[in-house]
Amino acid sequence: MTTPLIELRDICKAYGGFGTPRVDVLRGISVRIHPGEFVAIVGASGSGKSTLMNILGCLDRPTRGSYHFAGMDVAELGNDELAWLRREAFGFVFQGYHLIPSGSALENVEMPAIYAGIPAQERQVRAAALLDRLGLASRTANRPHQLSGGQQQRVSIARALMNGGHIILADEPTGALDSHSGKEVMALLDELASQGHVIILITHDRDVAARAHRVIEIRDGLMISDSADQRDGAARHPGLQADDLRQRLGQGAQLRGAWKGELVEALQAAWRIMWINRFRTALTLLGIVIGVASVVVMLAVGEGSKRQVMAQMAAFGSNILYLNGKPATLGEPAGTVTLDDVAAIGQLPQVKHVMPVIGEKLMVRQNNTSQMFYVGGNNTWFEDIFNWPVVEGSFFSQADEAGAAAVAVIGQKVRERMLGDHANPIGQYLLIGNVPFQVIGILAGKGASSGDQDSDGRIVVPYSAAAIRLFGHRDPDYITIAARDSAQVNGTEAAIDHLLRQRHQGRHDFELTNDAALIQAEARTQSSLSLMLGAIAAISLLVGGIGVMNIMLMTVRERTREIGIRMATGARQRDIMRQFLSEAVMLSMVGGLSGIVLALVVGAGLMLADIAVAFALPAMLGAFTCAVITGIVFGFMPARKAARLDPVKALTSE
Repeated sequence: MTTPLIELRDICKAYGGFGTPRVDVLRGISVRIHPGEFVAIVGASGSGKSTLMNILGCLDRPTRGSYHFAGMDVAELGNDELAWLRREAFGFVFQGYHLIPSGSALENVEMPAIYAGIPAQERQVRAAALLDRLGLASRTANRPHQLSGGQQQRVSIARALMNGGHIILADEPTGALDSHSGKEVMALLDELASQGHVIILITHDRDVAARAHRVIEIRDGLMISDSADQRDGAARHPGLQADDLRQRLGQGAQLRGAWKGELVEALQAAWRIMWINRFRTALTLLGIVIGVASVVVMLAVGEGSKRQVMAQMAAFGSNILYLNGKPATLGEPAGTVTLDDVAAIGQLPQVKHVMPVIGEKLMVRQNNTSQMFYVGGNNTWFEDIFNWPVVEGSFFSQADEAGAAAVAVIGQKVRERMLGDHANPIGQYLLIGNVPFQVIGILAGKGASSGDQDSDGRIVVPYSAAAIRLFGHRDPDYITIAARDSAQVNGTEAAIDHLLRQRHQGRHDFELTNDAALIQAEARTQSSLSLMLGAIAAISLLVGGIGVMNIMLMTVRERTREIGIRMATGARQRDIMRQFLSEAVMLSMVGGLSGIVLALVVGAGLMLADIAVAFALPAMLGAFTCAVITGIVFGFMPARKAARLDPVKALTSE
């Protein structure tokens, strides 16, 4: 005697209990099925034959008794090993066809091979060959609703044969078909039986059962007759031996398959579902799109405002350090900063520009007009340090500085009050003190930085001219220093302090001041504002994530039968989880990308409206990453719920 391929020993199955009425569906079924047999299990509706098929196909477990497959106790097999059996040993043909509506005929047939880790090209060729063999070569791209009942059943048979289909479990395969289609399906089963496949046919039709070599009748959960001699059946069609299947199970159940192929299929299926339900998908994505767009736009507006304010502050010199002498101790005269100090400071890597300044308010005359204005001697870095361009004429040159040229660049208020009568002030002369200076440029209007200090009421002349022609000394009143990095003003100040202590023999007879505290406070304020705006916008992203979870829970409910079909064709729990988690992540990714595009469009509109906007790549990547994480977090629970569904309940769901 060969080892039975399938052996049931006193199998019982009951439902209910724990406060609900107990229903005994199977009450002690014992049967052996050998390789190569064509067996029909016949019985009236409610006799327990479908429950028996589910137990035979490892979709369900018995309440009592033992099921040995190829000599192994099925109760001792883990979930992955049971999935391997459904994928490699069994092929299911259901009365209701149980095809996935969103997939084509070819994709439905391919499904068991995907979970078996067969490469895409190989499984496509095999699936196409099976459909061609069953007369569906021209229907490979059709979806189930585009096929007749007989064609759908043939697709179901092709799927059952995809991984070999050593044991075909056919549950009422002709029940939903017309007589002609029913005859075609039975002819196919006869052909498969003649080729050595084990055929287990579940039917209530005795004429259909008569096509089998062996008929087992059950009634009210009991086996009342078995027509065939099992040994004769085994001898007629030896087929696949139990020892071979047992060896393959020991090897194959440990394999993980081609996870890349499974992931690609999961993503393709996810995209297909999204496209089929695109209106619902669009509504679901709305929360993610608005959330991501809000985060990106809010952060861009905050960063733009911050940069604008910082630029405005820099225009008033708030990123500049000022150096002047002071008494080292009480009662001593103030120290002196020299032009040699200026040259030394200019060599520091933290310093961008350094400019000595000498100046005071002097009487300025032009014809019969006279008024006091601040006159300062500066070098040619004036425009760069103060970010203060000339709008008419030009600034004085290095040659003017070297030659102590009597030229002047005046502010807007000086022009208005002293040269208002002249259409072209360039080339006019102003008497500063008692020295005539020619006007060569007009500074841009800058206004008041604070209080009544008006920056436009000043005159700029070459430092050498001021020292020689106006004030009579070379040493500067103070030094203006522009830090190379406006965010590192304090570090620049420390470097200058260290240098001057060395040059002044350790005496602290100088004073350094800057507006870094003002800059930092403004930066902190703007950063806090940006963070607040981003947090408010992130709420939209959270709401979008809840929407994803809600729609995924609904999707699991709608596609419960699909989950059962996938499990029946060999999908493991992790395959089901990957499928639905992939859909949630894809939803979030599409929503994230759409949100970034929307943010860029909105940002362009804001720029056209002269609103400061500064998009940052880290902000966009961060928002997109948050969207993907949202999909993973909120998609995990629905995916886990789908993976934990009972295969039988999933298959029988409406």
